[in-house]
Amino acid sequence: MKSSPNLPQKVKIVEVGPRDGLQNEKEFVPIEIKVELINRLSQAGFPNIEAASFVSPKWIPQMAGSSEVMAAIARKPGTIYSVLTPNMKGYEGALAAKADEIVIFSAASEAFAQKNINCSITESVERFIPVAKAAKQDGIRIRGSISCSFGCPYQGSVTPAEVVEVAKRMLDLGCDEIDIADTIGVGTPGQVASVFENLFTIAPKTQFSGHFHDTYGQSLANIYAALQTGVSIFHSSIAGLGGCPYAKGATGNVATEDVLYMLKGLGIETGIDFDATVKIGDYITKATGKTNASRVGRAIAAKIQ
Repeated sequence: MKSSPNLPQKVKIVEVGPRDGLQNEKEFVPIEIKVELINRLSQAGFPNIEAASFVSPKWIPQMAGSSEVMAAIARKPGTIYSVLTPNMKGYEGALAAKADEIVIFSAASEAFAQKNINCSITESVERFIPVAKAAKQDGIRIRGSISCSFGCPYQGSVTPAEVVEVAKRMLDLGCDEIDIADTIGVGTPGQVASVFENLFTIAPKTQFSGHFHDTYGQSLANIYAALQTGVSIFHSSIAGLGGCPYAKGATGNVATEDVLYMLKGLGIETGIDFDATVKIGDYITKATGKTNASRVGRAIAAKIQ
């Protein structure tokens, strides 16, 4: 089946389950389970896996042991293994762990930046200047992530102009790719199209990705709206794991299985083994004692039983 002529022929999925998906789990997920999860995702053909985070374990206890995780995974050639790096200390950890890509972050909302990273948007971007400079010198890809691009739990609405302003700063740092994140899942398709169309006035479509949460049940519709504008990179989390500790009521990221099912129906290539992905969702939910948040995953499991 061929994809619609006004949609991308191929989409890159960035699997964020091992980092964004697991980071808020109260019970520590053993390192061997994280390693097994990443290895299974690699074998299923995911081109980019957000594997770890070099933040202080005091702030995100679940991410303790990221060095051990990165050392133990079986790396698949051509796969990008990304890590979150909040500062130079985190960058040094990422470099030692041989990360392929670092992720730096800010927010489109001034109020969220203050609550989440205890500084203004401007200060948050300036903090990353030495990190980005070092990454460029070391030949490591840089991905920027902009939280609350469609709404904020503290200030409410966020305008496309605010998102564009932060994206410009990220581009100035040398980011290769920029995630436009709906951290609390309030975005709607028309709003998504508007934000991306504004972003395309400052950089090519290929530099932006969509990162959607399903709090209001809009994530698949939002992905479709972004596809229609020409976005061809999306983030998702196996079994819909994850949320945001700073965004009250925010549910998990959109489930990878649900996204792949939709893309398959649209005839869009991903290079990912769908059946293997469904099994991985079953594996990680059983290993962590979580309910599978993927509707597709649950529907297929019900047919098998």
